[in-house]
Amino acid sequence: MKYPFQEVESKWQKFWEGKKIYKTDLSKTDKKLYCLVMFIYPSAAKMHIGHWYNYGPTDSYARFKKLQGFNVFEPIGYDAFGLPAENYAIKTGVHPQDSTLKNIADIKEMVKRMGGMYDWDSELMTCTPDYYKWNQWLFLQLYKKGLAYRKNAPVNWCPSCQTVLAREQVLSDGGCERCNTTVEQKNLTQWFFKITDYADELLDGLNKIDWPEKTKLMQTNWIGKSIGTEVEFSVEGYDEKIRVFTTRPDTLFGVTYVVFAPEKEIVQKITKPEFKADVDKYIESIKSLTEIDRTSATKEKTGVSTGAYVINPINGERVPIWIADYVLATYGTGMVMAVPGHDERDFEFAKKFGLPIRKVILQPNTKVEDELKEAYTEIGTMINSGKYNGLRSDLGIEKISKDLEAEGVGRNTINYRLRDWLISRQRYWGTPIPIIHCQRCGEVPVPEDQLPVVLPYNVNFKPDGGSPLASNEEFVNVKCHMCGSEARRDADTMDTFVDSSWYYLRYLNPKFTDGMFDTNLANNWTPVDIYVGGAEHAVMHLLYARFIHKFLRDIGLVNSDEPFAKLVHQGTITSQGAKMSKSKGNVVDPNSFIESYGSDVFRMYLMFMGPYELGGDWSDKGIVGVDRFVQRTYALFNAHKNDAKENPSKEKYGLNDFNEVEKSVYRKVNQTLEKVRTEIEHFRFNTGVAALMELLNELKSLEECRKDLQTYALERFAVMISPLAPHLGEECWNLLGNEKSLFENPLCFDVDQNALSVDNVTIVVQINGKVRSRIDMQVNSSDVDVKRTVFADEKVKLYTDGKQLLKEIYVPNKIYNIVVK
Repeated sequence: MKYPFQEVESKWQKFWEGKKIYKTDLSKTDKKLYCLVMFIYPSAAKMHIGHWYNYGPTDSYARFKKLQGFNVFEPIGYDAFGLPAENYAIKTGVHPQDSTLKNIADIKEMVKRMGGMYDWDSELMTCTPDYYKWNQWLFLQLYKKGLAYRKNAPVNWCPSCQTVLAREQVLSDGGCERCNTTVEQKNLTQWFFKITDYADELLDGLNKIDWPEKTKLMQTNWIGKSIGTEVEFSVEGYDEKIRVFTTRPDTLFGVTYVVFAPEKEIVQKITKPEFKADVDKYIESIKSLTEIDRTSATKEKTGVSTGAYVINPINGERVPIWIADYVLATYGTGMVMAVPGHDERDFEFAKKFGLPIRKVILQPNTKVEDELKEAYTEIGTMINSGKYNGLRSDLGIEKISKDLEAEGVGRNTINYRLRDWLISRQRYWGTPIPIIHCQRCGEVPVPEDQLPVVLPYNVNFKPDGGSPLASNEEFVNVKCHMCGSEARRDADTMDTFVDSSWYYLRYLNPKFTDGMFDTNLANNWTPVDIYVGGAEHAVMHLLYARFIHKFLRDIGLVNSDEPFAKLVHQGTITSQGAKMSKSKGNVVDPNSFIESYGSDVFRMYLMFMGPYELGGDWSDKGIVGVDRFVQRTYALFNAHKNDAKENPSKEKYGLNDFNEVEKSVYRKVNQTLEKVRTEIEHFRFNTGVAALMELLNELKSLEECRKDLQTYALERFAVMISPLAPHLGEECWNLLGNEKSLFENPLCFDVDQNALSVDNVTIVVQINGKVRSRIDMQVNSSDVDVKRTVFADEKVKLYTDGKQLLKEIYVPNKIYNIVVK
């Protein structure tokens, strides 16, 4: 009988929902497990294969832990604000709220069809006032602590999306992450969160969490902590001093020019009249370049001289001031000292513009007079450096730093690559910023008892370069509650990464009205035990959530340091070797395969394709093999209806109770129990599925076994397959005559460790480096017995008789090496 997947899946989904089997009792924290996938963005009406690959296997892990007796909390929600819904609205005229709510309804139906083990009582969406009210409350708490502030700054502007992008949202090629349009630079007054105040703690915390090393390294590099010296140069002819940061004060005698960021206000002040035209022309030419464009290592070096000079504090030399696009006003002091002899970028720049290159660090085994063919950046001996000549350069760093500090022209300091989090967006579909602008009072926070500031429905959200909310007079025009005069609301909305920076806390009680979240539940259930999502979020969502969690800890709302204890990244599913896209015509629609094979087969095939963290390439043929496995499994259980009632098994057997066939089956069942448990625990689903396929092949001899052993094997098979194919697992368990659902009454069988021991081993025989035979021996046989058996083997005799034996090496229970001539 063919497996009736539609009937079976519908049956168990109704059963699970009707019984509310997955409702988590959050008051019970013994063996608690908070398992979470990054919540879905409802930008389209259908779940694509990437969603399935994120949600299906993680749900299998959660089910596996539930069967082990863990109190599993697996919630689901929707990251509902954001650009795609708004862009769709602009294109079609459908309001973002209407399209988003429809998409959420469609996604919810699909997730239920998948058989996901989600606590639907904890469902949330970020676009509702009862959620985003607390984004606004969070903003106000940051504002009170001086961690939310507004300033005019050069920002990344997407001319297509008509909004500001955070640095993290600009692709490596300078395009917008949403639409790939080339991003431009623009000066705007924007809101920032001061994440830089937490830079050190964000670095230190990486040592306390179980995350992929690559992700931790990405965050480490993004934060970019540098320990160095801030050196003060005076500007010739002006009562001005400028500061530069360097990690190499030992090279100060090699400074032959300094470079300012073109945007620095001082540039206009100190530029000599005869250089002004070139300077202005250069500044205009780089306005459209993004920070990524400007700092690219492969980009051709450009710059112009200002005609002005600074005085080097270490030797009193006049040093020319240049401007160049690779220096950013927003990084460090926006000014750098250039040492072309010992910095690769400075060397290239100096070569191009004919600037002096001075050697001040001598490379070992070279001469002072040798010409520098390239910058020497390693440790050496200081030369051309006055009283520091002859000193090892690494010691010179400390010595010069101390001397500069003593003279009042330098100090030890720490610099970070990390910038503050730009959260202003000139878009409609997001959380309104809870600030009023009053001509008398300035920035006025909205009182907490007046939250939420509700996003109005009737807004012209078509972009014109400004914020859509600014056109809604009813929304914008308000009275200042401080002085009563006319005022205007801030018309920007928040970056949607604010929504996702704390949602895991709200899941615990999404209807909680007495605060941002239920702090008692948060303290008992966070950090999240296991968090699963894409590696592309390494320096955005994952960094922002860590920052916000630490802030919430500091204001007494959580008692932990980190939001996510363990992090797992899923890989990417490709089609025909390429990333799926409509333009390539290689998109796989999950629905067509679910209609043909059922959701269990689809889920299990995704897991079987390859290692979870790597993903795999979709094959229509490959899914047929998994379907065949499911059909054989169902047929096997269908042939053993009510076995658990009629032939109940024991929990454990002695190997001596069995004949050889029974012993083989008993061993294989327990070996597979051990294998599947280990593989799912480590998200190695592909090898877990493969182990079950092997076991099914072994069970071809099941009919030769005693009846109670048949029940023993089948019960364990049903439990093992249940996390991976939950509808099938429940049905198989039920077919055996078990009245209680597996997930209603979770069950996990222990492995009989005695069954894992092996009686016989296969020893490979190599002669002159080639495998010539294999012999079966009792495990741990003596060397003498192994040798006797090896040389009695006919295949071995063929290659050794009449030849001189030069060497024998035996690796016990594995390989016997022979060398002859």
